[in-house]
Amino acid sequence: QVQLVESGGGLVQAGGSLRLSCAADERTFNNYVMGWFRQAPGKERAFVGSISRNGGSTDYADSVKGRFAISKENAKNTMYLQMNSLKPEDTAVYYCAARGVDDNKFHFWGQGTQVTVSS
Repeated sequence: QVQLVESGGGLVQAGGSLRLSCAADERTFNNYVMGWFRQAPGKERAFVGSISRNGGSTDYADSVKGRFAISKENAKNTMYLQMNSLKPEDTAVYYCAARGVDDNKFHFWGQGTQVTVSS
């Protein structure tokens, strides 16, 4: 069973930083592509970024390139989203997600964690 549990959300001022964590079960962590999505109030869920199984490749939405970074820590089966230079428009519920290598959609989701950036 796929398990994804996010943590680390909170309230931060514009220009500040926050790191989100996604703890996964070992099988998911080692065999699935993992990613981050976000959903702002009144908007659809949007892709933030993803990381390959071995952590060697990442991909980001244009809106976060240069500010956000995704990494994996093998010893803890945990994926991170480091968010720097945060803006009020980054305010959203952030979701951890996973998909099979051959899937073109993310099918597995965490419960989400709220990030609020004040101006």
